[in-house]
Amino acid sequence: MIGVISVDELVLTVPNKEHEQQAREFVKEFLDYNSKMHGTGSLEEYIDNYDGWLEKIENSAKGINLKEGYAPASTYFVVRESDNKIVGMVNIRHELTERLLIHGGHIGDCIRPTERRKRYATEALFFALKKCHELGIERVLVTCDKNNIGSVKQIQNNFGILENEVKEDDMLFQRYWIDVEYAISNKRVR
Repeated sequence: MIGVISVDELVLTVPNKEHEQQAREFVKEFLDYNSKMHGTGSLEEYIDNYDGWLEKIENSAKGINLKEGYAPASTYFVVRESDNKIVGMVNIRHELTERLLIHGGHIGDCIRPTERRKRYATEALFFALKKCHELGIERVLVTCDKNNIGSVKQIQNNFGILENEVKEDDMLFQRYWIDVEYAISNKRVR
């Protein structure tokens, strides 16, 4: 996995054992708010087996023991430096499978419910694009529910260009492409 990137007050960091209690609190908050989690490397499924999750995401980054149709992926916590709090997560898929090409794309992310509307999602996606650049991914596909205005703005703020909309399971998803080099070089003042 790639190291830490820091801009402003947020950093992306590789999950480790020291994050265990905070990770549990992170998942609990999503449950308390009845909010969906994306881009977590299935953390919510491993909350009672954090060590197992750490092993899973390490293997996933190396492409080891992947489920059918899954791609190698790197998972990061988005941490606010001032209080060392996990405010979100990003999951970067190193390549696209057939399934991810339709819905899911290269990057999945989430910001905890009490930390939304602070532009953290926009910054987290920008950090993820920098990681994609380090991985040699030149164009990134990011998808979102058409009705999720926050996600749409997050993607557009990082120069996402809408390719099309796809209906899947009675939901309409938008598919955006981002030129990684362009997005990094032209980061808007936020």
